[in-house]
Amino acid sequence: MRVLMTTLAQASHYYSQVPLAWALRAAGHEVRVASQPMLTDDILTSGLPAVPVGTDHVLQQMRQDLAMAGNVTFPKMYEERDEPPTWADALDFEILTTALMLMAANNDTMVDGLVSYARSWRPDLVISEPYTYAGGIAAAACGAAHTRLLWGLDAPGSARKVFNELRDQQPEQHREDPVAEWLTWTAARYDVPFGDHLITGHWTIDPLPKSLRLPVGVPTLGMRYIPYNGRSVIPDWLLEPPRKPRVCLTLGLSGRDFMGADPFSPAELVEAMADLDIELVATLSGAQREGLEKVPDNTRIVDFVPLQALLPTCRATVHHGGFGSVGGALINGVPQITIADMWDTPVKGQMIENQGAGLFFRPERMSAQTVREGVERLLDEPSFADNAARLRGELLAEPTPAALVAELERLTDEHRS
Repeated sequence: MRVLMTTLAQASHYYSQVPLAWALRAAGHEVRVASQPMLTDDILTSGLPAVPVGTDHVLQQMRQDLAMAGNVTFPKMYEERDEPPTWADALDFEILTTALMLMAANNDTMVDGLVSYARSWRPDLVISEPYTYAGGIAAAACGAAHTRLLWGLDAPGSARKVFNELRDQQPEQHREDPVAEWLTWTAARYDVPFGDHLITGHWTIDPLPKSLRLPVGVPTLGMRYIPYNGRSVIPDWLLEPPRKPRVCLTLGLSGRDFMGADPFSPAELVEAMADLDIELVATLSGAQREGLEKVPDNTRIVDFVPLQALLPTCRATVHHGGFGSVGGALINGVPQITIADMWDTPVKGQMIENQGAGLFFRPERMSAQTVREGVERLLDEPSFADNAARLRGELLAEPTPAALVAELERLTDEHRS
């Protein structure tokens, strides 16, 4: 069958798709990856054919502009809030996420290009990352089956479920629906009627262990998380077993700019752990090393090292909550400290702490000393490693991407038209 994968142009979102793409290729299916032009090199580096569509999104510039303006706060997930959401909360959430995220990520030229290509190539299955709603429109426009492949918590599915429940409690004349309004007139350009399947797909593929999934209420297939870290070289020093407990400190490729706004620096974290009896491996860019006058004796600083090679050698990891960092720790059974306050990252961090497999800190409520003490706990208290091993066991019980292909073939036959 023909499979069209699509994602907004964000490398960390795309990386989660690569193992499944190659599993489908190995099973004999033809796979192509469509995204905005700025992702083309990342797609080609992964060994898959790229289909550039439309013009690049401006999400990063929008975030920078909003941060400078200082008068817009991106909404928090419902799972992060202390009180249940009201109808006003849900409506505000939909308005903001539609305007600040969805419409920018799925700009008109990208949707036009994707639909045009899908109608020309005629894929049997469209696989999209959860914020690329253009994938649902393109699938409906060409009669393909449509599935979402998550790279984290199902935040859009959860938000939609809560919104629908609250909307249905309102009088008919007050059932505003910003997402449906935008998708209705967008999809109408291609004679596609609106339905929630444009948002949630015919089914969803979730690479998180069952204990960490949100109760979204959509058909879901579990899939074992397989790390893909992009083009990388395994350094020689990783061939030697660590002589002391190895701890990873990483902010991820997508988190490097984010940490600059926090009330601490990565250099402070390195210095706080300088006298611990550990081997600290910190993946820091040049800018993140500013303020670090001397590299401690127990620390190795590298610009990049593939987590798929590093984390199996680690006893603990400290990260920003990105899915590559979380997934790598989960599949290797590594206790983790999450320092996060953006979108689904604090919810993931709190869920992992609730499962006893790590600790979660908000940047504004912590210090470098807090992280140091957390690392000591992860290394000294066996329960963290035991619970991390339990979550790893949950992931290992899920089918690999290769083992999932037969079910994807069956579901595609069932849902394509």
